[in-house]
Amino acid sequence: MKIMVSACLLGCSCRYDGKSKADERVLRLKDRHTLIPVCPEQLGGLCTPRLPAEIQGEQVIRKDGTNVTQEYTKGAREAMHLYALLSCDAAILKARSPSCGKDIIYDGTFTGTLTEGNGITAALFQQRGIQVFTEDETEQI
Repeated sequence: MKIMVSACLLGCSCRYDGKSKADERVLRLKDRHTLIPVCPEQLGGLCTPRLPAEIQGEQVIRKDGTNVTQEYTKGAREAMHLYALLSCDAAILKARSPSCGKDIIYDGTFTGTLTEGNGITAALFQQRGIQVFTEDETEQI
């Protein structure tokens, strides 16, 4: 399978804090699958490092109050374009992220509180019928 993967899970230093979040469970999949890195936030034009952002209602807001919904939406569309262009079969996206989180994300208060919901990219992928997993679900692949 060709699997699109959040680049931070593969060890790329693209997270908001300039660090990676390499995950051994995801990295082990390279022996059986083709893993294609993507960072929707960078594809949307955001720099690394950058201020943290969370979803508040229908918008993505940085900790300083700046609305970055447009950048997150652009990044999701660009990731979707690459997914289709490269004929991917599934996606593994970073849990709890405002772009990549699936089913559970931070609640928008910047307090570490979780709530039900999807990140912008995960939501777009699911709307298009793409099978989305998080790093905590690699055993399902």
